[in-house]
Amino acid sequence: MEVSAEEEIQQIIAGKPHVVILGAGASYATFPDGDKHGRKLPLMSKFVETLGLGDLINKTGIRFDSNNFEDIYSSIYKRPELLEIREELEDRVWKYFSDMELPDEPTIYDHLVLSLRHKDFIATFNWDPFLVQAIKRNSDRFKLPRPLFLHGNVAVGYCTDGHMMGNNGGLCHHCHLPLTATNLLYPIGEKNYHLDQFILRQWATLEHLLKHAFMVTIFGYGAPTSDASAIELLKKAWGSIDERSMEEFEIIDVRKEDDLRNTWSPFIHTHHYRVETNFYDSWIANHPRRTHEAYVNQFVDAKFIENNPLPETAGFEELWDWYDKLQVVENAAST
Repeated sequence: MEVSAEEEIQQIIAGKPHVVILGAGASYATFPDGDKHGRKLPLMSKFVETLGLGDLINKTGIRFDSNNFEDIYSSIYKRPELLEIREELEDRVWKYFSDMELPDEPTIYDHLVLSLRHKDFIATFNWDPFLVQAIKRNSDRFKLPRPLFLHGNVAVGYCTDGHMMGNNGGLCHHCHLPLTATNLLYPIGEKNYHLDQFILRQWATLEHLLKHAFMVTIFGYGAPTSDASAIELLKKAWGSIDERSMEEFEIIDVRKEDDLRNTWSPFIHTHHYRVETNFYDSWIANHPRRTHEAYVNQFVDAKFIENNPLPETAGFEELWDWYDKLQVVENAAST
């Protein structure tokens, strides 16, 4: 038995969410040469150099053993006498990421948000504004997945009374007061997620979602040892792998499969995982807006299925026309 791409398009399952978790590798894969203005995405090992923070780091008078920003910031954080330098460092980081912008043509971020439905969620560790910008420029035409911001985000604000989150600088639709900018969680060993009410709510939502997800995709998140708190929270939400015998775990990353398998072993039940080095080889890119339907066809009903790859090189008008045919079916199913 085989399910064609056209048959897959016509199928709609309301069901469980597909949860995507983004790390810095996702943004780096999207913009290896920089954003619209050539502004580079910094890896932690090149963070100080890329952001031009050397002068500020030198003011600390500390001889650091590592060029890694996680190690440097953690050392500064532990010294109360360096509070002024730390605050200036944080201001510069915020400004750098705030100025980043998507190019005018479609990107992986656009393809990602268009390829999931409103029942799905994208949780990001990234400070950059790309996910917010992609949702904003595609949301007038499509029902898109909902975002979560696990370390804060320069483009996001929230109502302190818990009514909503939205674009930084906007107003709460309920109380009509300006939204408060989210704090950024910086790389220290103990993140204290529970001390920030916005981030606490984001993690609570993710915990609930992971308990009910049919598939989780990890895109460019390396689970660094400096983020031990996050990994423990993810493990708690996912639960025992013996109880996740039907769920699928997908990893999009350039690292070797054995390394990734070892990193994510607490989340993988036997052979129920897949590793891709390129987003366009992923389940999402080959079954856009139908990831759950394709999952049921292949893994539950044991049918051969045909891919329906998104048009990777299309401009926005062509891209939107292509996705329209999927959303027409979704709209009809919801009436």
